[in-house]
Amino acid sequence: MFTSQDYLSNEPGILEMKRTGFTAVSETHNPFRGRLLVVAFEGWNDAGEAASSAVRTLQEQLDVFPLHTVDPETYYDFQFNRPTIGFDDDGNRALTWPTSILYAPMVPADVVPSIAEDALLDVTGANAGNIYLLQGVEPSRNWLTFTNEILDVALAADISAIVLLGSMLADVPHTRPISTFVSSENAGVRHSLEVERSTYEGPVGILSVIAAAAEEADIPTLAIWASVPHYVHQGPSPKATLALIDKLEEIVDVVIPRGELVEEAATWEENINKLASEDEDMSAYIAQLEQARDMVDSPEASGESLAQEFERFLRSTDKPLDGTPENPPGP
Repeated sequence: MFTSQDYLSNEPGILEMKRTGFTAVSETHNPFRGRLLVVAFEGWNDAGEAASSAVRTLQEQLDVFPLHTVDPETYYDFQFNRPTIGFDDDGNRALTWPTSILYAPMVPADVVPSIAEDALLDVTGANAGNIYLLQGVEPSRNWLTFTNEILDVALAADISAIVLLGSMLADVPHTRPISTFVSSENAGVRHSLEVERSTYEGPVGILSVIAAAAEEADIPTLAIWASVPHYVHQGPSPKATLALIDKLEEIVDVVIPRGELVEEAATWEENINKLASEDEDMSAYIAQLEQARDMVDSPEASGESLAQEFERFLRSTDKPLDGTPENPPGP
């Protein structure tokens, strides 16, 4: 079995790398064909538990092991994120502390030194040995120290790119495909994948801090956000989780087993349909959301007609549109 020493070397810390001009990713190496770190946190960036559930699904389906665990005492407020107690596999009562864990593949794939620039999306499904995961609870404090610790481990493991998953509440209907928004602060990634740069300005979560620090360390980043219907945010949203995994699979060279997720998403939608059928106001509101979404998706829609329809939709509802896929609160 591999241990952390098989991955980690005595490389300098990230700040020392910056001072000495260390380049984490060479210009000739395509980062999305190397070792990828997929990141999600419970908390502010995780509406409907969609993002954390997506990484948890990967952790369950891929052959990975815990490479690095952060110290809960350093980063978490236990009055805000309390430890839990339960029975372990041996039947003993044990405490579980809030933390974040970086997982590595049991058998890591060799790093490809260089590839053709136009092969970025060459999906073979054979990249499972290059998928690393970071999942846990968003830290309560010491975000800069937390970020440096994670990136030091990532650099030592030769991570070449980071994919950050998030989910937000939005005015979207549960009856339509879940919208996803892909963005990057890296100009090369935007050009290669034909994605946008986020225009959001305002408060951010730990994902944005990690993204900014990673780019400074020459690790390209990509953010994928899913929109969760705000009127059903009380519980998990497996349909949004499925949308994140579908989009991730388009970018990452690995086939991701869905397990029971497809069935859970269908059941989730059916249950909401039943609730809406018993509430006229909710049904009418969902119909408004559907009309707006269908207008956006219409092939005949022009920019001007979309803007007019969008304005009509905003006037027809008292619900504010605080987090649309076009303007997510993420990196």
